Amino acid sequence: MTVSSIYSPSRPDPGRVRVGAPGVAVDRDVADRIVATDRVAIVACGALAQDLNRVARDHGWPVDVHPLPPLLHNRPDRIAREVARLVPVLRRTYRAVAVGYADCGTYGELDEICHRLRLRRLGGQHCYDVLAGQARMRELLEREPGTYLLTDFLVRSFARTVVVELGLDRYPELRADYFRHYRRVVWLTQRPTAELVEKAEAAAGLLELPLDVIHVGDAGLAGELRALLGELAG
Repeated sequence: MTVSSIYSPSRPDPGRVRVGAPGVAVDRDVADRIVATDRVAIVACGALAQDLNRVARDHGWPVDVHPLPPLLHNRPDRIAREVARLVPVLRRTYRAVAVGYADCGTYGELDEICHRLRLRRLGGQHCYDVLAGQARMRELLEREPGTYLLTDFLVRSFARTVVVELGLDRYPELRADYFRHYRRVVWLTQRPTAELVEKAEAAAGLLELPLDVIHVGDAGLAGELRALLGELAG
């Protein structure tokens, strides 16, 4: 594999975003078309939930994010099943429900669920496509297939999601087995801070790999969410 798919079991607060809330600049091109169908529930990867909330809030989009545990990415065979379990529950309250996942290692199983339940999802094969764009990710991995990818979420939770989950805290000698084929770490950062820079450098140091930093911002995620809401609005 050339990408990391390990996430923390922590569950971000889903929160709620109201159209026209004080201090929120509403993106009417999307919001006006959705308001007739009330709010949109998004069944989201827990690793993207806080970012989806922030982007929706910044644009004034009528979205409620309902995160699934981020650690499902350790068991992608369960993602589609958990999405299918939650969607009928949400449809009792929401007129529109969407999926805040890319394929995420389900190898088409999530698309089958989306087709059966008439759902739309985020584009791409994984969250890195969502954040950085599919063309950019193709270029990055073609240039260096041995690329280990991090996001702000993974940097922030690296000690738990990677070190502990892979047992490196107990068996540090496993590092060579797990990462022998990697040649670099690429951090796709949305909002870098001094604390995150320090954590990213520490993570790359633990893996004994050079660190490349690419600032992707929120544009990719905002574009995917906007397209998703636009499809729902018709």
